[in-house]
Amino acid sequence: MKVLHLLKTAVGASWALRQTSELVKLGAEVHLALPDGPMVTKYQQAGVKVHIFDPSIELRKPWLNKQKITKLRALVDEISPDIIHSHFVATTLLMRLALRKYKLPRIFHVPGPLHLEHLLFRSVELVLAQQQDYWLASCLWTRQRYQDSGIESTRIGLAYYGVNEEDFLFQQSPTANIKQQLNLPEDSFVVGMVAYFYAPKPYLGQTRGLKGHEDLIDAIAIVKQSHANVKCIFVGGPWANADSYFQKVKQYAEQKAPGTCVFLGLRHDVPLLYPQFDLAVHPSHSENVGGAVESMYAQVATLTTDVGGFPDLVVDGETGYMAQSKSPTQLANKIRQAINEPEERQRLVANARHKVSQVMNVQHNACQVFDFYRHILSARGQSND
Repeated sequence: MKVLHLLKTAVGASWALRQTSELVKLGAEVHLALPDGPMVTKYQQAGVKVHIFDPSIELRKPWLNKQKITKLRALVDEISPDIIHSHFVATTLLMRLALRKYKLPRIFHVPGPLHLEHLLFRSVELVLAQQQDYWLASCLWTRQRYQDSGIESTRIGLAYYGVNEEDFLFQQSPTANIKQQLNLPEDSFVVGMVAYFYAPKPYLGQTRGLKGHEDLIDAIAIVKQSHANVKCIFVGGPWANADSYFQKVKQYAEQKAPGTCVFLGLRHDVPLLYPQFDLAVHPSHSENVGGAVESMYAQVATLTTDVGGFPDLVVDGETGYMAQSKSPTQLANKIRQAINEPEERQRLVANARHKVSQVMNVQHNACQVFDFYRHILSARGQSND
């Protein structure tokens, strides 16, 4: 079986590396079109055949799309894949525009529900779909949304973007003690958030960042009134030229919760940082399963909002804490609950570890993808060897 994957980035998106690596192990001949970048060598080392090309549609410079369409068609003709597998809205739109006359089955593996939450973008994506288009949801919310939009259930699969469990077998380093590095009191209750800073997009009606940094800052300000020992550590830097937004958030934190929030910027030792948090918070406004996978694997108590794929992993009071999205007050209440009930917090951690290892196992998820390939090819009367 020969599959062509389409990615818009070679920076980050490690979930795509994990998935394609496992598909190679399952016997698929995996080709990948993506821009040049630091991840390219890792894909090649995993046995993926890399083609340097940005297969994402240009919305700001639409005149460039003609050349991209021509290049994508030439690449498909050269590789002659059995299936094309796209991982982003931008790559999916170019794929559908370029290959409308091709009878090859095409999969849109939806990395997150954001575009489905907005009528215009959801409508554009669905209008461009043809009979040879299929969908792989990466959370239950996304699968249900496509079904509610009239897509036949046989054309929609479910495959999470899994992780390697061994990546979360953390070894504490004596040089990584974050309390010592930041001169925090030993009795500090450390709340941690790991996420890039995405600037608000006014055309989507956003006034705050997608990841909810400002909401967490507001919540910390509330918690500090009753728990003076709370500290909040933000890990992550600005994404896609969001430097000015990053600075605004830092200023906002100093105004709302002076002396309480620390911004570490982009770090490459996140596996060592996670176990030092007493509570990991993911206050996103829109999300798939996000960083909840990492914090749950790291055996850190996890608090999320009630959006997207978070409920697939986090059940309030069973595997973690959950608050309503865009509600700093609810976030604050859950943080206080975590502080006040340490034994309960540890019970949730144990349950979370079991849950995430079941749902987000990368080998199992790759088998889900591979089985969906076979399902598609079988339904179309093609060989699935």
